Amino acid sequence: MDIRYTAEHEWVAVEGNLATVGITDYAQAALGDLVFVQLPEVGASLPKGAAAAVVESVKAASDILAPLTGTIVEINPRRRRSSLVNTQPMAAGWLFKIKLSDLSELGQLLDESAYRQITS
Repeated sequence: MDIRYTAEHEWVAVEGNLATVGITDYAQAALGDLVFVQLPEVGASLPKGAAAAVVESVKAASDILAPLTGTIVEINPRRRRSSLVNTQPMAAGWLFKIKLSDLSELGQLLDESAYRQITS
């Protein structure tokens, strides 16, 4: 599984043309304790950069952008437990899965080394 990152602090785990998306540990730490997570509808088609989800913490509400163009095929069934995003953001706290329409967009995402440079 190939994991990439966005400058907006989302992680993207890609297997073939399916991507699992969540927020990074850096993002959840900056937001603080999450109190609400709103996810996209299954079947929604989103262009890269469109607002896909919202996470709300005790500090602020933040849009989660679609990191790649595609169609939402699954949302995390445990999404009501927003604490998972804080405790396991890179695992059980994933947000949604998107079937990719344009695999060439993968080249625009950051690898781990490049992502670490923007967070340090």
